[in-house]
Amino acid sequence: MRSKRLSLLVAASLVLVLIHAPASPTDSLTSRLVAAAIERTHHSVRYDGKYVRIPYPGADVPADTGVCTDEIIRIYRQVGIDLQKLVHEDMVAHYDEYPRKWRWLRRDPDSNIDHRRVPNLMVFFRRNGQVLPSTTKASDYAPADLVTWDLGHGVDHIGMVVDRRGPSGAYMVVHNIGAGPQMEDVLFNWKITGHFRYPAPAK
Repeated sequence: MRSKRLSLLVAASLVLVLIHAPASPTDSLTSRLVAAAIERTHHSVRYDGKYVRIPYPGADVPADTGVCTDEIIRIYRQVGIDLQKLVHEDMVAHYDEYPRKWRWLRRDPDSNIDHRRVPNLMVFFRRNGQVLPSTTKASDYAPADLVTWDLGHGVDHIGMVVDRRGPSGAYMVVHNIGAGPQMEDVLFNWKITGHFRYPAPAK
């Protein structure tokens, strides 16, 4: 009887430890990123990807304009991560690893626009984050994951997975594909070209 009571006390103590254990930094950041992404859906943004000269670092295009990449930049800014600065610094140091497309008409890194291009973000997250499998299995995707797609005709797109499930059963995505930041059940609507987690979880 005494042994049984002791076992129950030990089990209860373990439960209390688990309940009151502090969240890991990664879990905390994930929650903050998801909250920041969902908060973005309350903003009215006109889809406009034109080149805009902006200060450096810590700057943004006008708050009522932007494209898919601008939503990712704004989400990370809300948790204290400045992708404008980080992408620019990485491109300055490793420019040969980033794509150069003739239509961009520049030979050197440009802090006004480089962080606003999906291919550049893909290289940055690949170099500095965690690369995850690009599958069509919903369980492979977690809240705060970044996903890139090929919309066809050379058009790239990016969004962030959040912790709300859509009618399909998959996690929904916050993205801007033209109607401003939206939370939609579109994870598998287009060909997935990249799946990342940034920052990468601590090993």
